[in-house]
Amino acid sequence: MYRRTVNSMRPPLLLIAAAVVSVAVAAIPLLYLLVRTSSAGWNAVIEALFRDRTLETTITSVALVTLVIVGCLLIAVPTAWLLARTNIPGRAFFLVMAALPLAVPSYVMAYAWIAEFPGMSGVGAAALVMVLATYPYVAIPLTAALRSIDAGHEEAARSLGLGPLAVARRVTLPLAWPAAAAGVLLAALYTLSEFGTVAIFRVDAFTRVIYTAYRASFDRTTAAVLSLVLVCLALLLVVIEARIRGKSQRWRIGSGVSRPAPRQQLRTRGKVLGVAWLVGVAVLSLGVPAWSLTRLLLESRRTELDVGELVGAVVGSASSSILGAALALLLALPIAALAARYHSRIVRSIEGAAFLGHALPGVVVGLSLVFLTLAVLPAAYQTLAVLSFAYAVLFLPKAIGSSRSAIAHVPPGLESTARSLGRGPLRAWCTVTGRLAWPGIAAGTLLVVLTAMKELPATLMLRPTGFNTLATELWSRTEIQAFGSAAPYALTMIVLASVPAWLMGRWLARSPETAMSTDRVDDEMVRTDEVAYVGGVR
Repeated sequence: MYRRTVNSMRPPLLLIAAAVVSVAVAAIPLLYLLVRTSSAGWNAVIEALFRDRTLETTITSVALVTLVIVGCLLIAVPTAWLLARTNIPGRAFFLVMAALPLAVPSYVMAYAWIAEFPGMSGVGAAALVMVLATYPYVAIPLTAALRSIDAGHEEAARSLGLGPLAVARRVTLPLAWPAAAAGVLLAALYTLSEFGTVAIFRVDAFTRVIYTAYRASFDRTTAAVLSLVLVCLALLLVVIEARIRGKSQRWRIGSGVSRPAPRQQLRTRGKVLGVAWLVGVAVLSLGVPAWSLTRLLLESRRTELDVGELVGAVVGSASSSILGAALALLLALPIAALAARYHSRIVRSIEGAAFLGHALPGVVVGLSLVFLTLAVLPAAYQTLAVLSFAYAVLFLPKAIGSSRSAIAHVPPGLESTARSLGRGPLRAWCTVTGRLAWPGIAAGTLLVVLTAMKELPATLMLRPTGFNTLATELWSRTEIQAFGSAAPYALTMIVLASVPAWLMGRWLARSPETAMSTDRVDDEMVRTDEVAYVGGVR
C-alpha cells in the first residue's frame, strides 16, 4: 500500500525564485537559438525550411527513428517475456547481458561494426547498430513491468473465458505498455540526437546535416533552422508518448496482496530456443564490439601508442564531465527540492520546463552556444566553462530525477524538527534532508558524469583548441579509418565510464537511509517513463 503525502502549503518564494533561475539558465541555448533564427529574417528562414534537402533530411530521420522503434520492440518484447515470464535458465545472467549495451556508446559500437564489415553504410546499417545499442531502454522497464503485474488480473480474465492470446492483448499488454512506451521514447530521442553513428554510416540525418552546415560552410541560418526542426520533432515524440501513456495507465484497486504471475514452464525445446535467442542478441550487441575492439587493440600494438595523448584525453574527459556534473547539480537542487515537497500547478510547470533538456540533442545545444558566445561573449568561445555548461544543460534532467526522488524519500517532519530546535532553513535542509538524500543526489551526479564522458557533437563544437577527450580522439581516428589506433581510446572510454556506474551501485547499496520512510511514495512507481530516463544513458 502506497500513500502520497502532498504538501498543500505554498512553497517559499526564495525556493521558487532559485528554481526559476535554474530553469532560465538551462533554457539559454534554446532561447538564443530562437532569437538567432528570427534575426535572420523570415525570407531566409522560409527558404531554408522549404529546401528539398530539408524534406529529404526529415524523411531520412523519421525513417531511421521508425526502424529503430520497430527493431527495439521486435527484440525487447520476446527478451522481456523470456526473462520475466518463463523458467529460462540463467535469467540473472541474461538480464545483466541485456543491460550492458547501455555502457557502450552507440558510436563506439558503430565503429566496431564498420571495422569488421567495412561495406556497411546507409540507413539500414545505422538502424541495426542503433537498435542493438538502445533496445535495453525498452527491454529493461518492460521486464520489470511484466514481473510486477498482479497475477489476479490475468486469472480473472481467464476465468471469464478468455484464451491466452486474448488475455495478453486485453490485460497484459495494456498494463505493460506504459513501460514499453517510455522505453520506446528514450530510444527514439536517442536516435534523433545521435551524431556519431549516423556520421560513421554516412546517413544524412538531422544531426549530421546540421554539423556539416556549421563546420563545412558555416551556414548559420540553415543550421539554426534545422536545429529548431529537430527540437520540434523531439518534442512531438514526447507529446505522443505522453498521450499514449496517459490513456494506457492502470492501477490496482481493492484489498488483498498482489502476486506475481507464475512463470511459464518451457519444455526442453523451448528452453533451447529461448537461450539461443538471448545468446544471439548478446552476441550481436556485445560480442561483435568486444571481438572487434580486442582484435583492433592487438593490431594497434604494431603502431606506437602515444601514452601522453591517451592520458591527456582521459584527463580531458574526466575534468570536463566532472565540472559539467557539478554545474548540473547546482542547477538541479532547487528544482528537485521544490518538486519533491510541493505539487502545485506552478511547481509542475517549473519541473516540466526543466525537463526540456530531455528533448535537446547535443548538436543543437552545441550550435546554439557557438552562436551565443561569438555574438555576446567572444572571449568565452571554445572554453572549458562553456563546454561544461553545455553538459549541464543537456543532462540536467538526470540530476533532477535522482535528486527529486532522493529528497522525496526523506520525511518532511525531520526537517521541521530541526527547525523547531533553532536551526535556520538552509542549515536544517543541509544537515537533515541533504545529508539523508545525499546518496541519491550523488547517484544522479555520477550519472551526469557517465553520460557527459560520451557526449560527442557538443564536445566537438565547444572544446577549447588543443583540448581533447576520449570521444574526440576516438572520432578523429575513426574519421580517417585508423581503426587500430582508435581501439585503445574506445576501450579506455568504456572502462572509464564504468567507474561512475560502479560507484552508483555501491553508494545506493550502502545507503539504507534513502528507504527510511514507511509512508513515502516513489514517483517513478507511477511514472515509469521517468524511471527509465533516470536509469538510462543518453
